[in-house]
Amino acid sequence: MTLEAILAYLHILAILTMVVFISSEAALCRVQWLNAAVVERLAKVDMVYGFAAIAVLATGVARTWWGIKGTAWYWTNPLLHVKLTLFIIIAVLSIFPTLTYFRWRKAVRSSGALPDEAEIRKTRRLVMIQAHLLVLIPLVAVFLARGFDARG
Repeated sequence: MTLEAILAYLHILAILTMVVFISSEAALCRVQWLNAAVVERLAKVDMVYGFAAIAVLATGVARTWWGIKGTAWYWTNPLLHVKLTLFIIIAVLSIFPTLTYFRWRKAVRSSGALPDEAEIRKTRRLVMIQAHLLVLIPLVAVFLARGFDARG
C-alpha cells in the first residue's frame, strides 16, 4: 500500500512538472516576447519538460508493474493504450520545438540573430497542440482508474 502511494505521488509530481513546463514554453514562445534571454530560457525549459515527460512515462510504467492493480489489469485495458498513444503523439510533436530551440540558441550565441515571426508562430502552434492534447490524458486516466472498459 505504501509503495502504491509513493508511485502515485511520483507520477502526479512528474505530471504537474510536465504541465508547468509546457505552460512555460507556451508563455515564452511568443513573437512579442522573444529575445536572446528568452531563447536561452526556452531551451532550458524544454529540457526540464523532456525530463518530466520521461519521469511521467517511467512512473506510469512502474505503477503498472508494482501497483496494486498489476500489469494484467492495466495492459488489457484499451484506455491505457489510448493514454500511451496520446503520450507518444505529444512526444513526437515535441521533437520539432526541441530541435528548433537548440537551433535558435546556436544562432543567438553565434550571431545574435533571432528567428523570424513565422518560425516563432509555427513553433508556438506545436507547443499549444501538445498542451491541448496533454489535457486529454487525465480525462482518460480517471476512466481508467475507475475500471471503465476493464477486462478480465
